[in-house]
Amino acid sequence: MAPLKKISITQIFQRRRTQLIFTSVLLLFSLFIFLNFSLTPNSITSITESTPSTLPSATSHLLYASNYISSLSSVYRSVTMESVSNSENSVENGLSFAKKITSLSVSGEKEDDFVRKKRNSCDMFDGKWVLDDSDPVYPPGSCPFLDSTFNCFNNGRFDLGYLRYRWQPHGCDIPRFNGKKMLEMLRGKRMVFVGDSLNRNMWESLICSLRISLVDKNTMFELSGRRQFRTEGFYSFKFQDYNCTIEFIRSPFLVQEWKLPIVNGVESRRELLRLDLIQATTSNYHNADFLIFNTGHWWTHNKTRKGRNFFQEGNTVHSELNVTEAYTKALKTWAKWVDKNVNKNKTQVFFAGYTASHFRKGKWNSGGRCDAETEPITDDKYLAAYPWMMKILESVISKMKTPVVYLNITKMTDYRKDGHPSVYRQPGETERRLGTSQDCSHWCLPGVPDSWNQLLYASLLMSSKKSNNSH
Repeated sequence: MAPLKKISITQIFQRRRTQLIFTSVLLLFSLFIFLNFSLTPNSITSITESTPSTLPSATSHLLYASNYISSLSSVYRSVTMESVSNSENSVENGLSFAKKITSLSVSGEKEDDFVRKKRNSCDMFDGKWVLDDSDPVYPPGSCPFLDSTFNCFNNGRFDLGYLRYRWQPHGCDIPRFNGKKMLEMLRGKRMVFVGDSLNRNMWESLICSLRISLVDKNTMFELSGRRQFRTEGFYSFKFQDYNCTIEFIRSPFLVQEWKLPIVNGVESRRELLRLDLIQATTSNYHNADFLIFNTGHWWTHNKTRKGRNFFQEGNTVHSELNVTEAYTKALKTWAKWVDKNVNKNKTQVFFAGYTASHFRKGKWNSGGRCDAETEPITDDKYLAAYPWMMKILESVISKMKTPVVYLNITKMTDYRKDGHPSVYRQPGETERRLGTSQDCSHWCLPGVPDSWNQLLYASLLMSSKKSNNSH
Protein backbone atom coordinates (compact mmCIF):
# COMPACT_ATOMS: atom_id res chain seq x y z
CA MET A 1 0.00 0.00 0.00
CA ALA A 2 2.96 2.38 0.66
CA PRO A 3 4.05 2.70 -3.01
CA LEU A 4 0.51 3.64 -4.00
CA LYS A 5 0.46 6.41 -1.40
CA LYS A 6 3.84 7.72 -2.56
CA ILE A 7 2.73 7.87 -6.21
CA SER A 8 -0.46 9.67 -5.29
CA ILE A 9 1.44 12.33 -3.36
CA THR A 10 3.86 12.77 -6.26
CA GLN A 11 1.04 13.27 -8.70
CA ILE A 12 -0.51 15.89 -6.48
CA PHE A 13 2.82 17.70 -6.13
CA GLN A 14 3.38 17.67 -9.90
CA ARG A 15 -0.10 19.05 -10.48
CA ARG A 16 0.45 21.84 -7.95
CA ARG A 17 3.87 22.61 -9.50
CA THR A 18 2.32 22.87 -12.96
CA GLN A 19 -0.30 25.33 -11.69
CA LEU A 20 2.37 27.38 -9.89
CA ILE A 21 4.53 27.56 -13.02
CA PHE A 22 1.51 28.57 -15.09
CA THR A 23 0.52 31.32 -12.63
CA SER A 24 4.11 32.57 -12.34
CA VAL A 25 4.43 32.91 -16.11
CA LEU A 26 1.24 34.96 -16.22
CA LEU A 27 2.36 37.21 -13.36
CA LEU A 28 5.80 37.80 -14.95
CA PHE A 29 4.23 38.58 -18.29
CA SER A 30 1.73 41.03 -16.78
CA LEU A 31 4.61 42.76 -14.95
CA PHE A 32 6.45 43.07 -18.26
CA ILE A 33 3.34 44.68 -19.82
CA PHE A 34 2.92 47.22 -17.05
CA LEU A 35 6.59 48.20 -17.27
CA ASN A 36 6.24 48.81 -20.98
CA PHE A 37 2.86 50.51 -20.87
CA SER A 38 2.60 52.87 -17.93
CA LEU A 39 -1.06 53.60 -17.44
CA THR A 40 -0.88 57.35 -17.02
CA PRO A 41 -3.56 59.56 -18.54
CA ASN A 42 -1.11 60.73 -21.19
CA SER A 43 -0.17 57.24 -22.22
CA ILE A 44 -3.80 56.18 -22.45
CA THR A 45 -4.57 59.21 -24.59
CA SER A 46 -1.67 58.43 -26.87
CA ILE A 47 -2.86 54.87 -27.27
CA THR A 48 -6.43 55.81 -28.12
CA GLU A 49 -5.21 58.38 -30.63
CA SER A 50 -2.74 56.05 -32.32
CA THR A 51 -3.09 54.75 -35.85
CA PRO A 52 -5.31 51.73 -36.60
CA SER A 53 -2.28 49.53 -37.19
CA THR A 54 -0.91 50.04 -33.66
CA LEU A 55 -4.20 50.31 -31.77
CA PRO A 56 -5.13 46.59 -31.59
CA SER A 57 -1.75 45.63 -30.13
CA ALA A 58 -1.84 48.25 -27.39
CA THR A 59 -5.47 47.55 -26.63
CA SER A 60 -4.84 43.82 -26.39
CA HIS A 61 -2.01 44.41 -23.93
CA LEU A 62 -4.19 46.61 -21.74
CA LEU A 63 -7.11 44.19 -21.86
CA TYR A 64 -4.81 41.33 -20.98
CA ALA A 65 -3.19 43.15 -18.05
CA SER A 66 -6.50 44.26 -16.59
CA ASN A 67 -8.54 41.10 -17.17
CA TYR A 68 -6.27 38.10 -16.75
CA ILE A 69 -6.69 37.73 -13.00
CA SER A 70 -10.51 37.70 -13.03
CA SER A 71 -10.61 35.45 -16.10
CA LEU A 72 -7.86 33.04 -15.02
CA SER A 73 -10.10 30.09 -14.19
CA SER A 74 -11.92 30.30 -17.54
CA VAL A 75 -8.70 30.63 -19.50
CA TYR A 76 -7.08 27.73 -17.66
CA ARG A 77 -9.88 25.45 -18.79
CA SER A 78 -9.80 26.55 -22.42
CA VAL A 79 -6.13 27.18 -23.19
CA THR A 80 -3.35 24.57 -23.11
CA MET A 81 -0.14 24.95 -21.17
CA GLU A 82 1.87 24.78 -24.39
CA SER A 83 0.50 28.15 -25.48
CA VAL A 84 2.40 29.90 -22.67
CA SER A 85 5.43 27.69 -22.16
CA ASN A 86 6.95 28.46 -25.54
CA SER A 87 9.55 31.09 -24.61
CA GLU A 88 10.43 31.95 -28.21
CA ASN A 89 6.92 33.27 -28.88
CA SER A 90 5.96 34.52 -25.43
CA VAL A 91 4.73 37.96 -26.62
CA GLU A 92 2.71 36.47 -29.45
CA ASN A 93 1.22 33.90 -27.09
CA GLY A 94 0.41 36.65 -24.62
CA LEU A 95 -1.57 38.52 -27.29
CA SER A 96 -3.33 35.27 -28.15
CA PHE A 97 -4.30 34.92 -24.50
CA ALA A 98 -5.55 38.48 -24.43
CA LYS A 99 -7.79 37.88 -27.42
CA LYS A 100 -9.17 34.72 -25.82
CA ILE A 101 -9.83 36.52 -22.55
CA THR A 102 -11.60 39.33 -24.40
CA SER A 103 -13.67 36.76 -26.25
CA LEU A 104 -14.63 35.08 -23.00
CA SER A 105 -15.69 38.34 -21.40
CA VAL A 106 -18.02 39.08 -24.32
CA SER A 107 -19.58 35.66 -24.75
CA GLY A 108 -19.71 34.58 -21.10
CA GLU A 109 -22.44 35.30 -18.61
CA LYS A 110 -20.88 38.56 -17.43
CA GLU A 111 -21.54 40.66 -20.50
CA ASP A 112 -21.56 44.35 -21.24
CA ASP A 113 -25.01 45.88 -21.47
CA PHE A 114 -24.47 47.46 -24.84
CA VAL A 115 -23.90 46.53 -28.44
CA ARG A 116 -20.19 45.98 -29.11
CA LYS A 117 -19.43 47.46 -32.50
CA LYS A 118 -16.88 45.79 -34.74
CA ARG A 119 -17.24 48.43 -37.43
CA ASN A 120 -18.03 52.12 -37.59
CA SER A 121 -21.73 51.32 -37.91
CA CYS A 122 -23.80 48.27 -37.09
CA ASP A 123 -27.08 46.98 -38.48
CA MET A 124 -28.22 44.47 -35.86
CA PHE A 125 -30.61 42.91 -38.37
CA ASP A 126 -27.90 42.08 -40.93
CA GLY A 127 -26.17 38.90 -39.88
CA LYS A 128 -26.32 35.13 -39.80
CA TRP A 129 -27.43 32.30 -37.54
CA VAL A 130 -24.56 30.53 -35.78
CA LEU A 131 -24.55 27.34 -33.74
CA ASP A 132 -24.59 28.00 -30.02
CA ASP A 133 -24.59 25.42 -27.22
CA SER A 134 -26.20 27.81 -24.73
CA ASP A 135 -29.61 26.86 -23.41
CA PRO A 136 -32.66 28.75 -24.70
CA VAL A 137 -33.89 31.69 -22.62
CA TYR A 138 -36.55 29.43 -21.06
CA PRO A 139 -36.65 25.61 -21.20
CA PRO A 140 -38.98 23.91 -23.70
CA GLY A 141 -42.32 23.08 -22.13
CA SER A 142 -41.66 25.27 -19.08
CA CYS A 143 -43.93 28.27 -19.77
CA PRO A 144 -47.62 27.84 -18.92
CA PHE A 145 -48.63 30.91 -20.92
CA LEU A 146 -47.94 29.62 -24.43
CA ASP A 147 -50.75 28.99 -26.85
CA SER A 148 -50.80 25.32 -27.77
CA THR A 149 -50.22 26.26 -31.41
CA PHE A 150 -46.75 27.63 -30.53
CA ASN A 151 -45.85 25.00 -27.94
CA CYS A 152 -44.08 22.60 -30.29
CA PHE A 153 -42.25 20.68 -27.56
CA ASN A 154 -45.44 19.86 -25.67
CA ASN A 155 -47.00 18.87 -28.98
CA GLY A 156 -44.33 16.24 -29.57
CA ARG A 157 -41.50 17.97 -31.42
CA PHE A 158 -38.35 16.55 -29.89
CA ASP A 159 -35.79 17.44 -32.58
CA LEU A 160 -34.51 20.44 -30.64
CA GLY A 161 -31.68 21.37 -32.98
CA TYR A 162 -33.61 24.47 -34.02
CA LEU A 163 -33.01 25.85 -30.49
CA ARG A 164 -29.21 25.70 -30.92
CA TYR A 165 -28.84 28.77 -33.11
CA ARG A 166 -28.03 32.32 -32.11
CA TRP A 167 -28.40 35.46 -34.23
CA GLN A 168 -25.01 37.05 -34.87
CA PRO A 169 -24.95 40.47 -36.60
CA HIS A 170 -22.05 41.02 -39.01
CA GLY A 171 -21.00 44.36 -37.55
CA CYS A 172 -21.37 43.92 -33.79
CA ASP A 173 -21.97 41.63 -30.85
CA ILE A 174 -25.27 42.02 -29.03
CA PRO A 175 -25.91 41.21 -25.37
CA ARG A 176 -27.82 38.11 -24.46
CA PHE A 177 -31.33 38.64 -23.22
CA ASN A 178 -31.42 39.47 -19.51
CA GLY A 179 -34.94 39.30 -18.10
CA LYS A 180 -34.15 40.99 -14.79
CA LYS A 181 -32.51 43.97 -16.47
CA MET A 182 -35.33 44.31 -18.96
CA LEU A 183 -37.89 44.25 -16.16
CA GLU A 184 -35.95 47.03 -14.45
CA MET A 185 -36.17 49.06 -17.67
CA LEU A 186 -39.93 48.37 -17.70
CA ARG A 187 -40.47 49.18 -14.04
CA GLY A 188 -43.59 51.31 -13.65
CA LYS A 189 -44.19 51.28 -17.40
CA ARG A 190 -46.57 49.87 -19.97
CA MET A 191 -45.56 47.99 -23.12
CA VAL A 192 -48.20 47.20 -25.73
CA PHE A 193 -47.98 44.94 -28.79
CA VAL A 194 -50.52 45.83 -31.50
CA GLY A 195 -50.91 43.68 -34.58
CA ASP A 196 -51.53 40.17 -35.89
CA SER A 197 -50.75 36.69 -34.58
CA LEU A 198 -47.05 37.06 -35.46
CA ASN A 199 -46.90 39.95 -33.02
CA ARG A 200 -48.69 37.71 -30.52
CA ASN A 201 -45.97 35.15 -31.20
CA MET A 202 -43.40 37.77 -30.15
CA TRP A 203 -45.50 38.92 -27.19
CA GLU A 204 -45.82 35.40 -25.77
CA SER A 205 -42.07 34.88 -26.25
CA LEU A 206 -41.37 38.02 -24.20
CA ILE A 207 -43.82 37.01 -21.46
CA CYS A 208 -42.07 33.65 -21.07
CA SER A 209 -38.58 35.16 -21.31
CA LEU A 210 -39.36 37.58 -18.48
CA ARG A 211 -41.21 35.01 -16.38
CA ILE A 212 -38.17 32.73 -16.13
CA SER A 213 -36.19 35.51 -14.41
CA LEU A 214 -38.72 35.84 -11.56
CA VAL A 215 -38.00 34.16 -8.24
CA ASP A 216 -41.71 34.03 -7.41
CA LYS A 217 -43.57 33.15 -10.60
CA ASN A 218 -46.89 33.93 -8.92
CA THR A 219 -46.10 37.66 -8.98
CA MET A 220 -47.01 37.76 -12.68
CA PHE A 221 -50.47 37.00 -14.04
CA GLU A 222 -52.85 37.79 -16.87
CA LEU A 223 -55.32 40.33 -15.53
CA SER A 224 -58.39 38.44 -16.76
CA GLY A 225 -56.99 35.06 -15.67
CA ARG A 226 -56.77 33.65 -19.22
CA ARG A 227 -54.20 31.02 -20.25
CA GLN A 228 -55.02 30.90 -23.99
CA PHE A 229 -54.72 34.00 -26.17
CA ARG A 230 -56.38 33.39 -29.53
CA THR A 231 -60.03 34.21 -28.98
CA GLU A 232 -60.13 37.70 -27.49
CA GLY A 233 -58.81 40.99 -28.78
CA PHE A 234 -57.00 42.22 -25.67
CA TYR A 235 -54.72 40.62 -23.06
CA SER A 236 -52.55 42.14 -20.36
CA PHE A 237 -49.90 40.59 -18.10
CA LYS A 238 -49.04 42.31 -14.85
CA PHE A 239 -45.58 41.93 -13.29
CA GLN A 240 -46.50 42.88 -9.76
CA ASP A 241 -43.05 43.43 -8.27
CA TYR A 242 -42.14 45.78 -11.10
CA ASN A 243 -45.53 47.49 -11.43
CA CYS A 244 -45.45 47.05 -15.20
CA THR A 245 -47.80 45.54 -17.77
CA ILE A 246 -47.11 43.90 -21.11
CA GLU A 247 -50.17 43.78 -23.33
CA PHE A 248 -51.34 42.45 -26.67
CA ILE A 249 -54.07 44.01 -28.82
CA ARG A 250 -55.30 42.10 -31.83
CA SER A 251 -55.31 44.32 -34.92
CA PRO A 252 -54.13 42.33 -37.96
CA PHE A 253 -54.53 45.21 -40.43
CA LEU A 254 -54.03 48.10 -37.95
CA VAL A 255 -56.99 49.76 -39.68
CA GLN A 256 -60.65 49.06 -38.94
CA GLU A 257 -62.34 45.82 -39.94
CA TRP A 258 -66.11 45.82 -39.91
CA LYS A 259 -69.25 44.30 -41.39
CA LEU A 260 -71.97 46.08 -43.33
CA PRO A 261 -74.82 47.21 -41.07
CA ILE A 262 -77.99 45.20 -40.53
CA VAL A 263 -80.62 45.93 -43.20
CA ASN A 264 -84.29 44.99 -42.63
CA GLY A 265 -83.27 42.79 -39.70
CA VAL A 266 -80.79 40.82 -41.80
CA GLU A 267 -77.16 40.80 -40.71
CA SER A 268 -74.70 40.97 -43.58
CA ARG A 269 -71.77 38.59 -43.68
CA ARG A 270 -69.87 40.87 -45.95
CA GLU A 271 -66.71 42.23 -44.33
CA LEU A 272 -65.01 45.49 -45.22
CA LEU A 273 -61.72 47.12 -44.37
CA ARG A 274 -61.78 50.85 -43.63
CA LEU A 275 -58.46 52.10 -44.97
CA ASP A 276 -59.03 55.57 -43.54
CA LEU A 277 -59.74 54.61 -39.89
CA ILE A 278 -57.38 53.18 -37.28
CA GLN A 279 -58.87 50.14 -35.56
CA ALA A 280 -60.87 51.02 -32.48
CA THR A 281 -59.92 49.01 -29.39
CA THR A 282 -61.15 48.63 -25.84
CA SER A 283 -57.73 49.74 -24.61
CA ASN A 284 -56.57 53.33 -24.82
CA TYR A 285 -52.99 52.49 -25.69
CA HIS A 286 -51.70 55.67 -27.32
CA ASN A 287 -50.10 56.81 -24.06
CA ALA A 288 -48.22 53.58 -23.35
CA ASP A 289 -44.47 53.86 -22.77
CA PHE A 290 -43.59 51.38 -25.52
CA LEU A 291 -45.66 50.46 -28.59
CA ILE A 292 -44.70 47.56 -30.88
CA PHE A 293 -46.77 47.42 -34.09
CA ASN A 294 -46.86 44.98 -36.97
CA THR A 295 -49.03 44.01 -39.93
CA GLY A 296 -48.33 41.89 -42.97
CA HIS A 297 -49.58 38.33 -43.32
CA TRP A 298 -53.27 39.17 -43.58
CA TRP A 299 -52.51 41.31 -46.61
CA THR A 300 -51.49 38.15 -48.50
CA HIS A 301 -54.80 36.32 -48.03
CA ASN A 302 -56.94 35.79 -51.12
CA LYS A 303 -59.74 38.15 -50.08
CA THR A 304 -57.29 40.96 -49.37
CA ARG A 305 -55.04 40.32 -52.35
CA LYS A 306 -57.90 40.32 -54.84
CA GLY A 307 -59.25 43.57 -53.40
CA ARG A 308 -62.77 43.30 -54.80
CA ASN A 309 -65.52 45.07 -52.86
CA PHE A 310 -63.42 44.79 -49.72
CA PHE A 311 -61.66 48.15 -49.23
CA GLN A 312 -63.58 51.21 -48.10
CA GLU A 313 -62.72 54.90 -47.71
CA GLY A 314 -65.40 57.19 -46.30
CA ASN A 315 -68.68 56.10 -47.86
CA THR A 316 -66.99 54.62 -50.91
CA VAL A 317 -66.46 50.89 -51.23
CA HIS A 318 -63.93 50.21 -53.97
CA SER A 319 -65.19 47.66 -56.45
CA GLU A 320 -61.55 46.80 -57.05
CA LEU A 321 -58.36 48.17 -55.51
CA ASN A 322 -54.84 46.86 -55.87
CA VAL A 323 -53.59 45.43 -52.56
CA THR A 324 -50.34 47.42 -52.83
CA GLU A 325 -52.28 50.68 -52.97
CA ALA A 326 -54.61 49.57 -50.19
CA TYR A 327 -51.68 48.61 -47.94
CA THR A 328 -50.04 51.98 -48.58
CA LYS A 329 -53.25 53.82 -47.68
CA ALA A 330 -53.62 51.78 -44.49
CA LEU A 331 -50.05 52.45 -43.38
CA LYS A 332 -50.44 56.16 -44.03
CA THR A 333 -53.57 56.13 -41.87
CA TRP A 334 -51.58 54.43 -39.11
CA ALA A 335 -48.69 56.90 -39.48
CA LYS A 336 -51.02 59.92 -39.26
CA TRP A 337 -52.65 58.47 -36.15
CA VAL A 338 -49.27 57.91 -34.48
CA ASP A 339 -48.04 61.41 -35.36
CA LYS A 340 -51.24 62.96 -34.01
CA ASN A 341 -51.89 60.87 -30.89
CA VAL A 342 -48.55 59.55 -29.60
CA ASN A 343 -46.37 61.76 -27.42
CA LYS A 344 -42.89 61.15 -28.79
CA ASN A 345 -41.35 62.57 -25.60
CA LYS A 346 -43.00 59.79 -23.56
CA THR A 347 -43.64 56.88 -25.90
CA GLN A 348 -41.11 54.88 -27.89
CA VAL A 349 -42.59 53.36 -31.06
CA PHE A 350 -41.37 50.16 -32.73
CA PHE A 351 -42.53 48.44 -35.90
CA ALA A 352 -41.73 44.75 -36.42
CA GLY A 353 -41.13 43.77 -40.03
CA TYR A 354 -42.72 41.02 -42.08
CA THR A 355 -41.69 37.51 -41.04
CA ALA A 356 -41.00 34.89 -43.68
CA SER A 357 -43.12 31.79 -44.33
CA HIS A 358 -41.70 28.53 -45.69
CA PHE A 359 -44.48 26.53 -47.32
CA ARG A 360 -43.36 23.92 -49.85
CA LYS A 361 -45.58 22.19 -52.41
CA GLY A 362 -48.50 24.47 -51.75
CA LYS A 363 -49.66 27.48 -49.75
CA TRP A 364 -50.98 27.77 -46.22
CA ASN A 365 -54.47 26.69 -47.35
CA SER A 366 -53.52 24.23 -50.08
CA GLY A 367 -51.32 21.56 -48.51
CA GLY A 368 -48.09 23.51 -48.05
CA ARG A 369 -45.53 21.77 -45.83
CA CYS A 370 -42.36 22.40 -43.82
CA ASP A 371 -42.27 19.42 -41.44
CA ALA A 372 -39.06 17.95 -42.89
CA GLU A 373 -36.99 21.09 -42.27
CA THR A 374 -34.44 20.70 -39.49
CA GLU A 375 -31.73 23.24 -40.39
CA PRO A 376 -31.67 26.91 -41.40
CA ILE A 377 -30.90 28.15 -44.90
CA THR A 378 -27.17 28.93 -45.13
CA ASP A 379 -26.89 30.22 -48.70
CA ASP A 380 -28.46 33.61 -49.42
CA LYS A 381 -29.35 32.60 -52.96
CA TYR A 382 -32.16 30.47 -51.53
CA LEU A 383 -33.75 33.40 -49.70
CA ALA A 384 -36.97 34.93 -50.97
CA ALA A 385 -37.12 38.36 -52.57
CA TYR A 386 -37.47 41.25 -50.14
CA PRO A 387 -41.22 41.70 -49.51
CA TRP A 388 -42.93 44.58 -51.30
CA MET A 389 -44.72 45.44 -48.06
CA MET A 390 -41.46 46.27 -46.29
CA LYS A 391 -40.39 48.68 -49.01
CA ILE A 392 -43.66 50.57 -48.57
CA LEU A 393 -43.32 50.47 -44.78
CA GLU A 394 -39.81 51.91 -44.92
CA SER A 395 -41.02 54.71 -47.18
CA VAL A 396 -43.93 55.60 -44.87
CA ILE A 397 -41.80 55.51 -41.71
CA SER A 398 -39.16 57.78 -43.27
CA LYS A 399 -41.75 60.56 -43.66
CA MET A 400 -43.18 60.40 -40.13
CA LYS A 401 -42.64 63.07 -37.49
CA THR A 402 -42.54 60.46 -34.73
CA PRO A 403 -39.31 58.43 -34.51
CA VAL A 404 -39.99 54.74 -35.17
CA VAL A 405 -37.53 51.95 -34.38
CA TYR A 406 -37.80 49.55 -37.29
CA LEU A 407 -37.26 45.94 -36.18
CA ASN A 408 -36.31 44.61 -39.60
CA ILE A 409 -36.55 40.89 -38.85
CA THR A 410 -37.54 39.87 -42.39
CA LYS A 411 -34.20 38.49 -43.59
CA MET A 412 -33.24 36.87 -40.29
CA THR A 413 -36.52 34.90 -40.33
CA ASP A 414 -36.14 33.92 -43.97
CA TYR A 415 -33.14 31.75 -43.04
CA ARG A 416 -35.14 29.83 -40.44
CA LYS A 417 -37.21 27.35 -42.40
CA ASP A 418 -36.64 24.92 -39.51
CA GLY A 419 -38.35 27.01 -36.83
CA HIS A 420 -42.07 26.63 -37.65
CA PRO A 421 -44.61 24.46 -35.80
CA SER A 422 -45.45 22.55 -39.03
CA VAL A 423 -47.33 19.41 -37.89
CA TYR A 424 -46.60 20.22 -34.25
CA ARG A 425 -49.21 22.96 -34.19
CA GLN A 426 -51.43 20.72 -32.10
CA PRO A 427 -50.93 17.73 -29.80
CA GLY A 428 -51.59 14.10 -30.60
CA GLU A 429 -50.52 11.59 -33.22
CA THR A 430 -53.72 11.18 -35.24
CA GLU A 431 -53.76 14.75 -36.46
CA ARG A 432 -50.24 14.44 -37.85
CA ARG A 433 -51.17 11.96 -40.54
CA LEU A 434 -51.89 12.73 -44.17
CA GLY A 435 -54.22 15.63 -44.74
CA THR A 436 -53.15 17.65 -41.70
CA SER A 437 -52.70 21.35 -42.43
CA GLN A 438 -49.29 22.61 -41.37
CA ASP A 439 -48.25 25.92 -39.86
CA CYS A 440 -45.22 27.29 -41.68
CA SER A 441 -45.90 30.95 -40.86
CA HIS A 442 -45.80 31.11 -37.06
CA TRP A 443 -42.88 30.01 -34.90
CA CYS A 444 -42.23 27.43 -32.20
CA LEU A 445 -41.64 28.76 -28.69
CA PRO A 446 -39.04 28.75 -27.39
CA GLY A 447 -37.52 29.54 -30.75
CA VAL A 448 -36.90 32.25 -33.33
CA PRO A 449 -39.09 35.00 -31.75
CA ASP A 450 -36.86 34.89 -28.66
CA SER A 451 -34.16 36.44 -30.86
CA TRP A 452 -36.55 39.22 -31.91
CA ASN A 453 -36.93 40.08 -28.25
CA GLN A 454 -33.17 39.95 -27.80
CA LEU A 455 -32.94 42.64 -30.50
CA LEU A 456 -35.75 44.58 -28.81
CA TYR A 457 -33.80 44.33 -25.54
CA ALA A 458 -30.61 45.55 -27.24
CA SER A 459 -32.54 48.45 -28.81
CA LEU A 460 -33.91 49.46 -25.40
CA LEU A 461 -30.42 49.30 -23.89
CA MET A 462 -29.02 51.56 -26.58
CA SER A 463 -31.86 54.06 -26.33
CA SER A 464 -31.57 54.19 -22.52
CA LYS A 465 -27.84 54.88 -22.78
CA LYS A 466 -28.44 57.64 -25.30
CA SER A 467 -31.07 59.11 -23.00
CA ASN A 468 -28.72 58.99 -20.01
CA ASN A 469 -25.90 60.58 -22.01
CA SER A 470 -28.14 63.43 -23.13
CA HIS A 471 -28.94 64.46 -19.54
